[in-house]
Amino acid sequence: MVDKIKDSFSILNVLIVKIMLHKLEIANFVLENEKRKADVSLFYQVFGKPIGNAPVILINHALTGNSNVSGENGWWKNVIDYDHIIDLHQYTVIAFNIPGNNFQTENGLTSDYKEISTLDIAKLFWLGLEQLNVFSLYAVIGGSLGGGISWEMAVLHPERIQKVIPIATHYFASDWVIANVGVQDDILNYSQDPIAVARKHAMLLYRTPLSINQRFKNAKEGNIYTVNDWLSYHGILLTERFSLNAYRQMNFLLGTINIVKNGFDLNRFLKENKIEVHAININSDLLFQNNLDEYETLHENNTNFNHYIINSIHGHDAFLMEYQQLNEILKQIFLN
Repeated sequence: MVDKIKDSFSILNVLIVKIMLHKLEIANFVLENEKRKADVSLFYQVFGKPIGNAPVILINHALTGNSNVSGENGWWKNVIDYDHIIDLHQYTVIAFNIPGNNFQTENGLTSDYKEISTLDIAKLFWLGLEQLNVFSLYAVIGGSLGGGISWEMAVLHPERIQKVIPIATHYFASDWVIANVGVQDDILNYSQDPIAVARKHAMLLYRTPLSINQRFKNAKEGNIYTVNDWLSYHGILLTERFSLNAYRQMNFLLGTINIVKNGFDLNRFLKENKIEVHAININSDLLFQNNLDEYETLHENNTNFNHYIINSIHGHDAFLMEYQQLNEILKQIFLN
């Protein structure tokens, strides 16, 4: 029965084929907690124009995503491709894998997943770009966890980025996000079927009651509710392509997003730097609130801060579903 309800909207859940990944080695990397890692492997892909021949856009992937952002099985191929909004005729697109995300490698940053923060990942990505002789980015774009990493990268080197576009995220993890990360962590550590059960719980955060109710309408096949079959499908699918260690680490990272620790002042940052911030949120997002009032105030006080809303019943995952709206917003940003 599971095969009958495969979710055509979950672009992250495509069949993964063997991809040729490029590899960088980052030596003597120091974590935020001051622990030193002798060597860190950083895997990445490049799409479009060769590096050095066009403006560079960096894409930071979401929690269960990876560097395969374009092409036949690219999870964001509706946004990034030839003659699309992010046109590979015009741009160089680089996408790193967060170390430990389990995409065709088992390499991680550390054996203790709770040692790593999004700030560490942002620093790693900058070091990787420097090895590629990329010191200027036209745009940094990321959704959800990737959006949080994009915020961190912007704070580290605002002078190197023209536009940062965080989508379906916020510049710090709220108590709500941290609480759900904690529940996910408990499931991943104590459940007998950790990846599948954690994924089921997460899917209810990524969608909304209205979206699920409208889709399934209390339908059954035999004695099984179709909605439960759909959740089981997502649990099985992620179990097949994601390791437990990878899920633990990616989940924990989500709760570490925080550019405002140590007294950081976002208003002052925006006034002192030319970087454009284009925050895209979803009106029905249950995981990251749309922060409309706060963002409107930031926009009123800073001409380089802009805020956009995707209107959808589908919640957090709308940035992987509402491509017409997302592409229109990105078009506005790139033409600005």
